[in-house]
Amino acid sequence: MINLKSLNSEQRKAVEFVTGPSMIVAGAGSGKTRVLTYKVAYLIDQGYEPESILALTFTNKAANEMKERIKELVGNKAENIWMGTFHSIFARILRIEAKNLNYKSNFSIYDAEDSLSLVSNIISNFDINVEGITANSVKHKISFQKNHMIMPSEFRKKHIMSLVDEKVADIYDEYQKRLVENNAMDFDDLLLKPIELFNTNPKVHQKYKKMFEYLLVDEFQDTNKAQYELLKLLVSKDGKIAVVGDDAQSIYSWRGANIANMLDFEKDFPRHKIFKLEQNYRSTKTILAAADSVIKNNRDQIVKTLWTDNNDGEQLVLIKCADEKDEAFQIAKHIKQEISKKKLSLKDFAILYRTNAQSRALEDIFRREKIPYRIIGGVEFYKRKEVKDIIAYLRVISNQNDEESLLRIMNFPQRGIGSTTIKRMIAFARKHNISMFDTMTRVFEVIDIKERIQKNVKSFKILLDKYAGLKDKLSVGELSRALVDDLGILRIFKEENTPESVARWENINELLSALSDFSNSNKDAKLEQYLEDVSLVSDIDNYEEGKNVVTFMTIHSAKGLEFPIVFISGCEEDIFPLSNRFSSDASLEEERRLFYVAITRAQQKVFLSHARSRYRFGEVAYQSRSRFIDELSSEVYSEVNGGIGRKSSTRKSKKEMYYEYFEKVDYEDFDQDNKTLRPGSRVMHEKFGLGKVTQVTGAGDMQKATVVFEGNNIKQLMLKFAKLKVL
Repeated sequence: MINLKSLNSEQRKAVEFVTGPSMIVAGAGSGKTRVLTYKVAYLIDQGYEPESILALTFTNKAANEMKERIKELVGNKAENIWMGTFHSIFARILRIEAKNLNYKSNFSIYDAEDSLSLVSNIISNFDINVEGITANSVKHKISFQKNHMIMPSEFRKKHIMSLVDEKVADIYDEYQKRLVENNAMDFDDLLLKPIELFNTNPKVHQKYKKMFEYLLVDEFQDTNKAQYELLKLLVSKDGKIAVVGDDAQSIYSWRGANIANMLDFEKDFPRHKIFKLEQNYRSTKTILAAADSVIKNNRDQIVKTLWTDNNDGEQLVLIKCADEKDEAFQIAKHIKQEISKKKLSLKDFAILYRTNAQSRALEDIFRREKIPYRIIGGVEFYKRKEVKDIIAYLRVISNQNDEESLLRIMNFPQRGIGSTTIKRMIAFARKHNISMFDTMTRVFEVIDIKERIQKNVKSFKILLDKYAGLKDKLSVGELSRALVDDLGILRIFKEENTPESVARWENINELLSALSDFSNSNKDAKLEQYLEDVSLVSDIDNYEEGKNVVTFMTIHSAKGLEFPIVFISGCEEDIFPLSNRFSSDASLEEERRLFYVAITRAQQKVFLSHARSRYRFGEVAYQSRSRFIDELSSEVYSEVNGGIGRKSSTRKSKKEMYYEYFEKVDYEDFDQDNKTLRPGSRVMHEKFGLGKVTQVTGAGDMQKATVVFEGNNIKQLMLKFAKLKVL
């Protein structure tokens, strides 16, 4: 029997109610993971087979941790629970049922970058040159439609308001068609395709409905329309479903999440029971009072009152700063003070910000102050160019129809197959209605390709065929190591011997180690399994709690985590809340929920900081402090001055003045996940050193950049050869 003595009375009631639908409204820090863990263990204890339980979480990290905890309660049979993220569970079902959707089970899963590349290729093929049509805007529009379950035909019928919409409809049509041709799905398809499968194939639908006797859903407030639809399709007739959520922590509407799902649940399952977990085990009374004083300003919420037996704790500290550099310096100073006062470790601190852009000033100061840090949600390992290149090879070896991956590696490492050759091959493939992979076999029929290049294409095809043949004979680790040796990539990077090439060499070696680890831990796993795991990994899955460094992350990434001391930076109007240009009160309410999430990550103490001026949009902007600070009750915080009013006593050296100029970049436009070169970019050149881009002209191989290096050394460089590193 599972011992439930460690649960409080409301937690225990929520665990023991298993006869019908239930909604567990779990406030921040109220032990919802504990309740979910015990509920799954209790179900197994009550006679449910582990494989009949479907538990859906929002991150792989949460799923793995929960599974480990359930194992401690019920032993190894916990391995058989269907537990994971919506995307990973339904990807698994889609692989099993692929043939029912005219897919092969080895389909590729396209991440945001792959989708963007596909959209970009379609715009180029269609030769669309309309203002307002960029690959990025179209990709977001398509994803938005899919999140709301609007497919191309419906979009064309009901949602066209302009010429731009007409073009988007054409691209959306072609995008879906190409995905099928490439035997690929994007993230949104992993939710939409199972709905299509269940709606068009009653036999398959009944199979899974019967198989899953009990459904549990974590972070229910962040489910979107498609996810809720899937739950309704799978839940048993007697409504054996338990959803856990907190409307006060619903912060993903931009990803299609719909807080109304919590309200609709009550209508869709009239026999439901509600359990409210209101005792907080994480934070001090003062932190809870601060969070409550802000969130009570939201109209749309399920009423609950968080309380705690923890002590009162310290007041929040509001730091008034001169600018973003002073803010970073003040944060570093307060971290040092807290460490010496309370004997804390670096890992006890998290710095949270509203936008990725804000991390750059923090990084500069923390490097200067020699404080170790790590960024969660920066350029993720699997998004680094050289890592994506090797994975693209593995994807083509697994799925020869994957045209996006094939185009990515066609000339990597360089084998003399240029963009003109590739365009001619694509035209040939479209004309004869065959794949690019098959076109490589018939390259000798493609007009206007030189014989030397035809031979290069042929030998590349032979290489890919060789590894496609070895795919099921070697382990994933052996296959990838042999491939990398064959390509000679490590040798190329070693011979280049630049700081950038050495970093790339290290990244590929790290990838090979990860592949070997995967092979050793999953003896019989196929290449497809590894590719699926990689495509569904998120930045937070790589978060290791043990590392003794300060953690930098966006508030969205911090959800579900906790730290002894939390800094919330950039508490200014237009940054947090993100903009005054709100389309509705709902947007402001979501920003307020985000502020609530940020405060409730802290166990012992919260620091808030705001700057009087900040470099934004290429110029100094004077900031006013966030309305959320004014919503805090006055007794929960005290104010301290940072660099405001401090006078500089020394004249600045030329070098310092250069660094100031150099650091004045458009923070708002900086995106860690997509460092592209544009005016304002900071760059490093192995010969000329640090510089700032002032102009970018031309396109493709002819693109040039004008860069001001130290000492006002202005250079115009061909980007193809310059090897500039974007900082």
